[in-house]
Amino acid sequence: MIDITLQNLQAELIEASLQQPVLLDIWAPWCGPCKSLGPILEKLETEYAGAFRLAKLNSDEQPEIAGQLSQMFGVRSIPFCVMFSQGQPVDGFVGAIPESQIREFLAKHVTGPAEQAAEEAVEEVEAQVAEGADPQDAVDKLAAAVEADPSSDVAWLDYLKVLLGLARTEPARVAQARAAFGQVAARALADSRYAAIEHWLKAAEASLQARPLAELEAAIATNRRDFAARFEKAQCLFMAGQLTEAMDELLEILMRDKAWNEQAARKTYVAILELMTKPAPKPAAEEPGKGKLELTGKAAVAPSDPVLDSYRRKLSMVWNS
Repeated sequence: MIDITLQNLQAELIEASLQQPVLLDIWAPWCGPCKSLGPILEKLETEYAGAFRLAKLNSDEQPEIAGQLSQMFGVRSIPFCVMFSQGQPVDGFVGAIPESQIREFLAKHVTGPAEQAAEEAVEEVEAQVAEGADPQDAVDKLAAAVEADPSSDVAWLDYLKVLLGLARTEPARVAQARAAFGQVAARALADSRYAAIEHWLKAAEASLQARPLAELEAAIATNRRDFAARFEKAQCLFMAGQLTEAMDELLEILMRDKAWNEQAARKTYVAILELMTKPAPKPAAEEPGKGKLELTGKAAVAPSDPVLDSYRRKLSMVWNS
């Protein structure tokens, strides 16, 4: 914890937030609620073990900074807490709110102890898998990670991807993946990453009952509008990891009937694009002007992939035709 002044504002708040989130507690010696909030914030800073840094600002001694932040957020009372990240104020709350609500606020901006442990486990597993380690060991470690922090999307998504990846050669993994996905299925309603996993899981389940590929191709050759056979083939290709080939089959359906089977072809196509998309890099922030609380930073841009770009264009052209 550190006290913020005009002299150290740039280094200890703005620049420090480029390395880790900084929660600024604006308080005053005469403020009763401030005295009850302060110890809670200090306890959480210790508990979160470096996930965020706590800074304090005495509004009586530093009225210029307190006034600028109050005007920026439209706040006229204290205690008033502002979260700084990547060199800029991004969020805040007013009043001595309960600890549970402070934890909810922090969860939006910092990685908690349990989630940090889960992310570290995921990173370890990814490194081991890349080195050819025992797949079951990876499954066990990721299962432990999601058990340790059920809220961790990082752990859950990697766990499900590993299970479905193994299911290509170990069909019994499909049931294991279905049971695991059942615990987070609700997240697919609002998160495209889980929605994509759900379509992958459906493809895995369909492939277990699918007709031989030669039979499917014969059915399609006989009737190019046999969408059921073409979709079945696409799901088999999807499950086999032949993603562009699967999208080619789905495009054939979309070119002839966009609404077929409640847009199953489009939804599966979009899911494959999601699974192929690499996450955007973390934003690189610029140094703001000294003493200014201005918004800075460059927008993070996902690396370009010519294959993905091509298939996105194909979908757009078919869908808008």
